[in-house]
Amino acid sequence: MTSLSLASILAEPAWRRPDTTALIEGDRRYTFAELWQQVLRQAGALVEQGVKPGDKVALMCPNTAEFPRAYYAILAAGGVVVPVHLLLTADEAETVLRDSGATVVIAHAMCAATAAEAAAKAAEQTGAKLLTAGPGGRLEELTKQATPLPTFVTRKPEDPAVIFYTSGTTGTPKGAVLSHLNLVLNATTDAYDARDEVRRDDIVLASLPLFHTFGQTVSMNASWRLGHTVVLLPRFDPDAAIALMVKEHVTTFHGVPTMYVTLVEAAARAEQLPTLRRCVSGGASLPVPVLERFEAAFGAKVLEGYGLSETSPVASVNQLSIGTRAGTVGHPLWGVDVEIADPDVPDAIELLPRGELGEIVIRGHNVFTGYLGRPEATAAAVVDGWFRTGDLGRRDADGFISIVDRTKDLIIRGGFNVYPREVEDALLRMPGLTEVAVIGVPDDVHGEEIVAVVVAGEGVPTTEEILAYGNEHLGRHKYPRRVEFVDALPLGPSHKVLKRELRELFGKPTD
Repeated sequence: MTSLSLASILAEPAWRRPDTTALIEGDRRYTFAELWQQVLRQAGALVEQGVKPGDKVALMCPNTAEFPRAYYAILAAGGVVVPVHLLLTADEAETVLRDSGATVVIAHAMCAATAAEAAAKAAEQTGAKLLTAGPGGRLEELTKQATPLPTFVTRKPEDPAVIFYTSGTTGTPKGAVLSHLNLVLNATTDAYDARDEVRRDDIVLASLPLFHTFGQTVSMNASWRLGHTVVLLPRFDPDAAIALMVKEHVTTFHGVPTMYVTLVEAAARAEQLPTLRRCVSGGASLPVPVLERFEAAFGAKVLEGYGLSETSPVASVNQLSIGTRAGTVGHPLWGVDVEIADPDVPDAIELLPRGELGEIVIRGHNVFTGYLGRPEATAAAVVDGWFRTGDLGRRDADGFISIVDRTKDLIIRGGFNVYPREVEDALLRMPGLTEVAVIGVPDDVHGEEIVAVVVAGEGVPTTEEILAYGNEHLGRHKYPRRVEFVDALPLGPSHKVLKRELRELFGKPTD
């Protein structure tokens, strides 16, 4: 029987490069051999707590050493990792736990209160057990007493490895199931085929959240596939990031456009800048002027890429061996096809000639196995073997792919997906608020900013009240930062709100 486990990403350098530093977080430093032994012991603890192959284990943890240790321990035990976004409220996290059927929740001390509330609410349905990670945590005590596993548990290539939750256009959370084959191949092709040269001495700053697919695959899995040292930054701050990169001699940086904007600003006040060799941007479109300013300040080329949770995530990236072009997301990864299809043909894929505008569609080893428990949503997303991204783009005569717009109303703020319907549903529960449309407008810092457009009238809450309500009832990446009042929302023939008109009206940032 063919077997494959994402856990091998860490197991392999543990014997090939045992004495090489794998992970740095503050004063904590671990070699590959040390980290892998910790993982096997923690995996033993999870097995002793009843985790069986195929069980879902939720993971709520910032970019500290506890995240990769628990991540690979879950995989080594044969479990399925369910990363939980740290900005979610307890109610939102509970939805993820219930939908995934997570039987165990591993939470770092800094988010243990939210995790405990979510686990308690979900326990009746899933029996979710909370294990706290970090100094003094229950998981750490169990790990000390556990018998290490001799090696990782065997899994089939098509078995689920990680489930990423995305809300979708309706605001209903959906779990995108990624297999061991999806994630091992995505990490491997990103490591060996998308890079200009394979070097074993690179040091990578992992400042992207590891619970996010970009940080997880590109900063962690692909880096360890090459045996690189990964330096963790628990919370991104541009000044702290520059200082840490200088201190640890970081050569590789991965970030979303928001990070590049703030790093350019921080570079002007820094006493010393790192010597970067490779930088990658993803999560949202990187404005060409920002790219140019960053390259001028840091003397390092920025390679922009594209992907989604459903594509593991990397689908395409600018590759030096093929050629790069600012303002594009480059060419597909090895083994991946990215083409343009007619967006007006929902039940079939009709590919368009080069240069024409259409919907970006993807097929290959990176496309997910489906949405957990949602066969109809999976069937709508994967047509004729192609994943329909909902993004509009072009592929030119040289094969470069450009993202033009989104067919969905998805907002990407600071690299995080925000779904307007979910925000609207939360705001409409506010007394006195009966009509609201949520849109994303261009923002120099965050890429897009969230704006609530509200119909004015008697009894309607004030701007301050709406902002406070959103802050209280939505994750910190979701609530509106701006409110605009109108006499009526623009409606089309089918009485759908014309958000395009609202974006045109309010698209310029306020002073």
